[in-house]
Amino acid sequence: EIQAQRADIMAKGMTLSADQAAKFWPLYEQFQAEQDAIIEAQITATQAYAAHFDNLSDADALAYVNALLERDRSMDELRVKWLKKFQTAVPPKVAARAMQLDRRLSQLAQAKVSSQIPLIP
Repeated sequence: EIQAQRADIMAKGMTLSADQAAKFWPLYEQFQAEQDAIIEAQITATQAYAAHFDNLSDADALAYVNALLERDRSMDELRVKWLKKFQTAVPPKVAARAMQLDRRLSQLAQAKVSSQIPLIP
């Protein structure tokens, strides 16, 4: 749900001039596409975890947790990369605000997902 509304929430949280918006939003769409690929990998790992939950092996449990850690690492790397790119389109404080907003949205989404997934037995 949050993912679907992400761009709208971002737009409401950003104050961009017309020139800044013209430069920022195409970059943000690229950022979001890269982010979606990382999220898709997490969804795949979560589906595998759910499919094996009733007879979860040690390897399955570790694979799931490693997928979560890889998601976190990939997201951090992506944000560092795109913070630099956003600064080519908008002033540093605006780029920082965009990353701050995006990170908050991601944390909310992760908390919601995590609360619905049972802990490893």
